[in-house]
Amino acid sequence: MKVGIQLYSVRNHIAQDPIATIKTVAAEGYRYLEAVNYNACKDCGVGFGVPAKEIKQVLDGEGARIISAHIFPMDSETLGPVLEYHRQIGTKYVVMPMDFYQDREEVLRKAEGLNKAGRQCADAGMTLLYHNHFHEFQIFDKTTIIDLILIHTDPALVKLELDTYWAMRGGQDPVALLKKYGERVRLIHQKDFPAEYKDEVNLIDAVNQGRLKVDMQYFESGVSDKAFTEAGAGIMDIQKIINAGNVICKSEYIILEQDYSLYDEIESIRISMKSFKKFKGIVW
Repeated sequence: MKVGIQLYSVRNHIAQDPIATIKTVAAEGYRYLEAVNYNACKDCGVGFGVPAKEIKQVLDGEGARIISAHIFPMDSETLGPVLEYHRQIGTKYVVMPMDFYQDREEVLRKAEGLNKAGRQCADAGMTLLYHNHFHEFQIFDKTTIIDLILIHTDPALVKLELDTYWAMRGGQDPVALLKKYGERVRLIHQKDFPAEYKDEVNLIDAVNQGRLKVDMQYFESGVSDKAFTEAGAGIMDIQKIINAGNVICKSEYIILEQDYSLYDEIESIRISMKSFKKFKGIVW
């Protein structure tokens, strides 16, 4: 697998100067970039108001490319211009980055929307992926949310970007999930968990036992910014994840992401690169 970086990792630098930040990230050695756009109903691009032609010139000049993009909201009414933008810059994967579900019926309704968006992506020459957090491992009627999504979406239209960190925090074994979902996994998201907080890994038991409804407020209140460390510097068995991704899945990229860090964002991605280079089965 090739190693990429989710630009959310440097979001504060991007807010100050997006073009300079992309150049810096590329200069640090990250050539495969994943964009994040949480304002897709108003900005059809990579999230900071830069025309496709301009961002393509910057990327080409730095020897980098946008290989994937998190898009929210994933609205069929506004998705057309988004897909056209990403077609122009050569993006391969479009990702639904986050959603919340109050019951099984809501999961099934939203699965229909994912199928529709997946068809739009396919028609534009791209592939739609769903990206998990911990709460998709909540159980509705004896089935996890993520399984309901995958069962009720067309496997030809909706694939998976498995976030191994969030899967672990959902009480799962990431390697077992890679084996379970197999070739439906097209991208892997990788963070890491600090050893000193290992007793706080599991977030899903309280949700399942209390039959709680997870929304953004609950999510943000339950996730500590201390429970993240640079990729390769924590307790996750990343080598086994890489091995499974290479052998079992059709995953082209393993994408590093840093939600929070004790360091400046650029220093953080430097640390992740240095830590991650100890692993085998990856290329930069």
